[in-house]
Amino acid sequence: MSRTTLKRFAVHTLLMALVGMLVLVGLSFHIQHKTKEFIYEDAGKIPEAYTVIVLGASVKRDGELSVVLRDRVESALFLYENNKVKRFLLSGDNGSQYYNEPSAMKKYLLERGVPEEDIFMDFAGFDTYDSVFRANYIFEVDKAIVVSQKFHLPRAIYLARSMGLDFYGYIGDRRKYEADVKNNFRELIANVKALGELLINKDPHFKGKKIPITGKNNE
Repeated sequence: MSRTTLKRFAVHTLLMALVGMLVLVGLSFHIQHKTKEFIYEDAGKIPEAYTVIVLGASVKRDGELSVVLRDRVESALFLYENNKVKRFLLSGDNGSQYYNEPSAMKKYLLERGVPEEDIFMDFAGFDTYDSVFRANYIFEVDKAIVVSQKFHLPRAIYLARSMGLDFYGYIGDRRKYEADVKNNFRELIANVKALGELLINKDPHFKGKKIPITGKNNE
């Protein structure tokens, strides 16, 4: 390959990478613009809802919640204790018998005095799309407050609002996180996945029987 050909290839590759990055940033801007009016930092201003949805994050081997997940659960508990919500829907990954995000969250809430009847668990919330879809399809939730970190909430609320759901976001950040830069970059890619899921109207990994959030929980 000649030096001229290599130079052209390098220029084309650089231009493609630049265009790709512009598309990612543009999509992120679009999602944030579309959802900013539905995301709140002040719990006093967020509309009341029957259900608060806590989106899963990593759990340690001993069952202890990661810092990110603990902040989400604590923020949801704050809403509950201030009468903004009445029931929890804990949605996360239970892909094996050795890993269970919803049960770990439930244990944390029970230890803090939340009645068991107010806690519902979705064991098939493998990603944000599945959590939002199943909240409505399985648990018949059409209005809710979703709790997650600031970097994640625009995508979650964008998915919900695109599905016609009256969902609001409550920012669960209680500190600076070591992986903030990594998480923000990851969202650029995750936004593309979310848009694709909406465009093809993807089904979640599992559906299952109905468990209305206003009835008895799945225990």
